[in-house]
Amino acid sequence: MAQAPDQLQIRGARIDVRFEFIPSDRLRKLMMGRIALSAQAVAAYYQQYPVPAVEIRVGSHRGHGINSGHAFGFPRAHLFVSVGVDSTEPDFADDWITTHEMVHLAFPSVAEQHHWIEEGLATYVEPIARARIGELSPQKVWGDMVDGMPNGLPQPGDRGLDFTHTWGRTYWGGALFCLLADVDIRKRTDNRRGLEDALRGILRAGGSIESEWPLSRALATADRAAGVTVLEDLYAKMRASPVAPDLDRLWHQLGVERQAGALAFDDFAPLAAIRTAITQRRAEPGP
Repeated sequence: MAQAPDQLQIRGARIDVRFEFIPSDRLRKLMMGRIALSAQAVAAYYQQYPVPAVEIRVGSHRGHGINSGHAFGFPRAHLFVSVGVDSTEPDFADDWITTHEMVHLAFPSVAEQHHWIEEGLATYVEPIARARIGELSPQKVWGDMVDGMPNGLPQPGDRGLDFTHTWGRTYWGGALFCLLADVDIRKRTDNRRGLEDALRGILRAGGSIESEWPLSRALATADRAAGVTVLEDLYAKMRASPVAPDLDRLWHQLGVERQAGALAFDDFAPLAAIRTAITQRRAEPGP
């Protein structure tokens, strides 16, 4: 007989967790805690959990940590993650995969050529959502961006995001698109709105992973919610052409710099207020 799922309620959404193996009581508790914390981060960022109900299947592997995950929208929202049977509490503190996969729930399924926006959003939003509930420090988030965003820059022979499907351009190129959009929305709205406002508009319009939309509809819906046409304009620039923004200049403007190997913030930089707003703690973890 199949075991009844463990169940969580996050902002009115139901999360059913089914273990595909028999975990120890300790491992079950740690895994459920990780799922709850990830769900709280995502719900805080979007001001709702992305779908009313989701099933999470938890598989196992030898060793430590969560090493893989997948999100699906058909026939209904569900996730799969694999956890190491020897995992301990620090392994779950280091986990980003569970939150990454939950972010996928908050965007409609789009054509395969646009896969970069799905992975880019998950790559960009995951650490920010965790920072906003205090799980990650702003220094950790911005340090990882400084290290990771260069992977998204076009390489010789690359085309735009719709036509270059390498790992770097898909994950980090998509994340770079999101960062540029977030900064531009904030610049054009005097820091009153950000990318989260655009993405919340998509969810309010029914654009979760359980729906299939043209990318043009998603971007137009997002821009209407933000009140500025940033996403549509940026997509027009980056879809077919290998755009390479000056990252060093962007970090300088945001007040993000390395000093003797450590990350430091310049709060007098031109866009320091935008940097602060993006990763500022907004909520305490909780249901």
